[in-house]
Amino acid sequence: MKKVILNKTFIPKNGYLWIFSNEISGKLSEFETGEIVKVYLNNGKFYCIGYINPRSLIAIRIISFKDTEINKDFLKKKIKNAIDYRKNLGYFYCDGCRIFFSESDFLPGLIIDKYKNYLVIQTLTAGIEKIFPLIREAIIELLKPKAIILKNDSSFRTYEGLEQYTKVDYGRCDNLQIISEQGVKYYVDLLEGQKTGFFLDQKLNRLYLREILKNKNYKKILDCFSYSGGWALSASTVFNGQIICVDSSDKAIQLIKKNADLNHKKITAIKKDVFEFLKEAYINKEKFDCIILDPPAFIKSRSKIKEGLKGYKEINQRAMRILSNGGLLITASCSHHMQREIFIELLRECSKDTKRNFRILHMGSQAPDHPVLLTMPETEYLKTVFLENID
Repeated sequence: MKKVILNKTFIPKNGYLWIFSNEISGKLSEFETGEIVKVYLNNGKFYCIGYINPRSLIAIRIISFKDTEINKDFLKKKIKNAIDYRKNLGYFYCDGCRIFFSESDFLPGLIIDKYKNYLVIQTLTAGIEKIFPLIREAIIELLKPKAIILKNDSSFRTYEGLEQYTKVDYGRCDNLQIISEQGVKYYVDLLEGQKTGFFLDQKLNRLYLREILKNKNYKKILDCFSYSGGWALSASTVFNGQIICVDSSDKAIQLIKKNADLNHKKITAIKKDVFEFLKEAYINKEKFDCIILDPPAFIKSRSKIKEGLKGYKEINQRAMRILSNGGLLITASCSHHMQREIFIELLRECSKDTKRNFRILHMGSQAPDHPVLLTMPETEYLKTVFLENID
């Protein structure tokens, strides 16, 4: 392994897994993208092992604070530790579970989701891509999956100089598989679906919605950016009123309909831009007792924060205006650049602008199979706020 020397400005942070380009002495151009390196403090003391990307602001992502060999046994132990954590929680035995979550499980850039005995994997960084053959061997030995799908269509890979693609890398599988979550069945599109096929991270928040609906006399629910209807179908287990799903994707609308039929539920699926739908609903003086806003990440990078905040503000203002008195607004952001405090302040501004009053019933995060590392606040990306109107 080549050596990297950190400069005098570098201050070690307990358990923090990123080293930035301005903290490194010497020329980064001397290193290959994704190359594993040993990192030393300016005084010559060993600090960590990580992989390097000379073209990235996050120049080194740490994979070990011990001076050790990075081989299949090392990687296998990391993956086994992650699996054991999910087993202890009981999540591993669910049909759908994230069994490896990047920095939170100490291999930055590696995502593994399990749908029954099928694995959908994302390798998001050049460093993980280089060692993936060893990771693949370890995974097959540990889990013996029916198939491994590489869902490497994330735009994040372009920042790492990697191509985007999706393929079945091991075994065989059909696009659509059926999983069950909390008594609801869902078709999951492993090859062409969004993310890895399903939004596993909102599991507990969907369950919390059910508990609220049990004690409410609501008549009409609106699920925006519905994708496969996760929120709507979960709500339908305790709610007998009208449920409307809105999504701009043809594939999403077809998936909602298939999932509604699979569960023998009546759900209206509308293909439309959510911004336009909310605008027209306001013009037509429509009201909804419960509105769910679970959009894709509007803030993809730090340079897009201002633009993304504008999008979050617009949809929340529009939703607040068409919410019934005493209604429930569930609003989420999966942008890790959107800090929780900023999101809450944005909602306060929306409340003021629309002259609607709310109390916070609950503030949710991602499910525990997407763990948040205390030393890496960046690993908490999901904010889901339950707001009850009190006009």
